[in-house]
Amino acid sequence: MHKWQERSRPLRLERRFEFATYELTRDFLDCLGKLCEKRQRFPDISFGKTYVNLTLQIDSEDEDSQASDLDKEFAMEIDALIDEDSD
Repeated sequence: MHKWQERSRPLRLERRFEFATYELTRDFLDCLGKLCEKRQRFPDISFGKTYVNLTLQIDSEDEDSQASDLDKEFAMEIDALIDEDSD
């Protein structure tokens, strides 16, 4: 979770993933797609040949709000995709 940045206005979590090859990028995106379908949560995604930028929007009207445990859990599940990819 330490690589995710919590931002405000609007409240969100952001992270950049970098890969050695396009194939690894594509594999990560495929796994991410399956996870998102399973969780029914869909981050904003931008990507290039060897990187993926993710933004998890946090539903909150409160300006002093923080990411919830569920938001952080989802971010950790995404992080785990990297570990699974390298197996």
